[in-house]
Amino acid sequence: MSTWFDESRLDDESVLAAQDAVLRPLAEAGARVRRESIDASAAAAEAVARSQDQARPRAVIAAGPDSRLLRAVLEPWCPVPFVAWPGTMLPGWAGSLDLVVVLAPDGADPGTASAVAEAVRRGCQVVVACPPGSLVADHAVGRWVTLLPTVTRDQLATAVVMLEYLDRVGLGPRADAEVVAEALDSVAIACSPHRDLAVNPAKMLAIALADSTPLVWGGSVLAARAARRVAESIRRASGRTALAGDAEHLLPVIEATRARDVFDDPVADGGGELRPMLLVLDDGAEDPVVRELRGRLQAAAADRGVRVETVTTEAATEVARYASLLLSGTYAAEYLRLGLVDD
Repeated sequence: MSTWFDESRLDDESVLAAQDAVLRPLAEAGARVRRESIDASAAAAEAVARSQDQARPRAVIAAGPDSRLLRAVLEPWCPVPFVAWPGTMLPGWAGSLDLVVVLAPDGADPGTASAVAEAVRRGCQVVVACPPGSLVADHAVGRWVTLLPTVTRDQLATAVVMLEYLDRVGLGPRADAEVVAEALDSVAIACSPHRDLAVNPAKMLAIALADSTPLVWGGSVLAARAARRVAESIRRASGRTALAGDAEHLLPVIEATRARDVFDDPVADGGGELRPMLLVLDDGAEDPVVRELRGRLQAAAADRGVRVETVTTEAATEVARYASLLLSGTYAAEYLRLGLVDD
């Protein structure tokens, strides 16, 4: 059995309608961010008011398996020491002077519930974003605990709720939920299944992904995280290899690629091997190191005849740019899934 990519399926209304259950949640990403922000606004305002009567925390600890996203956003900005702690316990030094923040989109993880219970026992200031009535919420009870209620079980929307709170108490960068939602809406419009292949960037990217092995790179910390998530989506959608990594990890792969021969006959060669393709997630970072690394990757790709595709965003905040890149890549991965057919 062989697998091939049928790009006509990307504009086939019957095929797209059959995939509505997968594509609709992507289109609703902005709405989920708005809903979570509105639903949690009263609890967040109460937590902000309470924080004004307290000293700035000695440190911020992001606990639980979803802590890495907070780390990507907060590490460059947080004015106090910050640590991401994805395990079930807290650092031994964590105590009443510290703030523990927890993302629990579905609220069902026992390890996260254990970390919350430990933070409460130690008297830490605790802010938890999770569904009310969930396992984690049941452990988030105490004098210094704030529960930011969420309902969509969306990791990004849950993170935005927490980041808005941290922004308002001066512990994080600007994280306006409406700006994030607008960025997601813009991607959903541009990548809508109802937009023709010729003007749909996600469908065009899916075609490029179909005959290549993607090497996904993002220069900034958040773009790099988006790259890892996009590569994961591509692997799930296609069952093929998709790599994400730092420039030092991807450069050897590009440099080891056999230079393209203009006389190669892909038909005679049985379709040929899947060549690497460099997918750059560009969030507009102007750091000189990022520019230099991007230039090295693109130069190596040009030298070996490796195709380069770039996903860009003009969203106004770092979190919005991350969300935009992630959703664009996820759309492309789903269109890749839709176009792959087995003989």
